[in-house]
Amino acid sequence: MKFRVERDALADAVAWTAKSLPSRPSVPVLAGVLLRVADNRLQVSGFDYEVSSQVTVEVQADADGAALVSGRLLAEIVKSLRALPIDIAAVGSHVEITCGSARFTLPTMPVEDYPSLPDMPATAGTVEAGAFAAAVQQVAIAAGRDDTLPVLTGVRLELTGNTLTMLATDRYRLAIRDLEWHPDESDADLAALVPARTLHDTAKTLGPLGGAVTVALSRGGIGEGMIGFAAGTRRTTSRLLDGEFPKVRALLPDTHNAQARVPVSALTEVVKRVALVAERATPVRLSFGDDGLVVEAGGSEDARASEAMDCEYTGEPMTIAFNHQYLLDGLSALDGPVAVLSFTEPKKPAIMSPAGEDGQASSSYRYLIMPVRIGG
Repeated sequence: MKFRVERDALADAVAWTAKSLPSRPSVPVLAGVLLRVADNRLQVSGFDYEVSSQVTVEVQADADGAALVSGRLLAEIVKSLRALPIDIAAVGSHVEITCGSARFTLPTMPVEDYPSLPDMPATAGTVEAGAFAAAVQQVAIAAGRDDTLPVLTGVRLELTGNTLTMLATDRYRLAIRDLEWHPDESDADLAALVPARTLHDTAKTLGPLGGAVTVALSRGGIGEGMIGFAAGTRRTTSRLLDGEFPKVRALLPDTHNAQARVPVSALTEVVKRVALVAERATPVRLSFGDDGLVVEAGGSEDARASEAMDCEYTGEPMTIAFNHQYLLDGLSALDGPVAVLSFTEPKKPAIMSPAGEDGQASSSYRYLIMPVRIGG
């Protein structure tokens, strides 16, 4: 194997592939990236039996072949090199990397010991890359991070007709996002529970590529329990999470008794300032009334903070408290300048959505946040 490649193209390919590699692999070869050259194309592949990543890069090849080297080390080396063409050649049990006057020699691992990457499941449809990436970012923030509750660490995808719905919850908040997609079958009715971290990393990488992202999903038989995404020259697959996702839609109230419209940027700044005196578990209190909104927080040693701001509010005066970080997460996920907060009562979940062009709460994105009990 011997080829020349542009530094930036190789750096992007190796960094993306190496990002999903395990830091403590069960067997050494799983820490490697597989470099395979054929027909002036380099395939950079990574696989840990859960997630696979593969990207194709155009190269000038003098000899085809394959080599398996440490993924993270290769990524760090290529990242550090100057923006010059890179020459890579397999020599015996090593790979030589040359860029300008810099030269590295890396040991290789047995290619024959590396597992075969899984095939892509059957294509289910396509979705616009930018919209897909934005939707994943909005929803993944609500996914759990407790590995003892694996079902809650995933994002549920529901593919029904021409609507793709994403849901995630960590029991304290819930995010739901609907977006349009293009199914291969008009009567599609599929569902999958995808690890949130994998979905987030995939969308973050594929979104900027533009165009369409192909969604592939196994439907029983060989490869059951697998989802795949592809865009441009990149493709990734992931095993799905087992278990039944909670019936979270029952938490969404049918009606509301009060509603507030608040500028997103202004509320974000106020909450950040007031929360400076709040300890990690200390909530911020939002008091709504005819005069607007007052945000308050109290910390240790009698530290207190409050700030008033304008807002449009309809309903009886209400004071409700939230975990300030969960509140900030929800505000950051809104794709509009105005947040609409809908309430039933202080002890029940509130719904946050971006305001549509008509000023009403958009139904395409909903962020449900559980209130924190306060005294008095």
